[in-house]
Amino acid sequence: MPNLKIARFGFSLFGINTYVVYSSDSKECAIIDPGMINDEERKAIDNFIEKNGLKVKYLINTHLHIDHCIGNSYIEKKYGVKGMAHPADLMLGSILSSQAQMFGLPFKVDDITDVNELKEGDVISLGNGKLNVIHVPGHAPGHIALYDKEDKFLIDGDILFEGSIGRTDLPGGNYQNLADGIVNKLFTLPDDVTVFPGHGSQTTIGREKESNPYV
Repeated sequence: MPNLKIARFGFSLFGINTYVVYSSDSKECAIIDPGMINDEERKAIDNFIEKNGLKVKYLINTHLHIDHCIGNSYIEKKYGVKGMAHPADLMLGSILSSQAQMFGLPFKVDDITDVNELKEGDVISLGNGKLNVIHVPGHAPGHIALYDKEDKFLIDGDILFEGSIGRTDLPGGNYQNLADGIVNKLFTLPDDVTVFPGHGSQTTIGREKESNPYV
């Protein structure tokens, strides 16, 4: 029986995947990359948490591009938690309102200027389960992935996708850093680790090592 379970929510802003990772024994959960932009999407998260009797312990951003953190303010106010991210991404959080304008979003977005910091080697505990923080810059300077060694899954935001990788032409992007991080940090994980990306379908480390054309 897995220590941690995952629920995926696909939301409309750039097809973002938002995840709720939770412990079935303690009922503690982490909301990862909240991308909700309307009442229907916010209700989907709230209903799942209520239905399963979960306690929101963490709000985690793999990085601070707008689609991955536009729901932060709602989650923080609703559940009384503070966002967690790598400090190197605060430069992106501080220009969220500018990101919204760049993508032509028709609503106000609050900048993120303060987070609880997560860095390489940190461990997030949920009941008996643990998420290990891996720092892989390149798509964003402070981009992190969350690795559950026991349950063999990786939530990796916009680092590695099925047959693709994160774009590197946005502010703070660097292709070589991204490719090196994937090879040296992600491709060293077991082949049967399931990868849950920020967009699109899940894949495995082994599949991407064998056939991803961008690395």
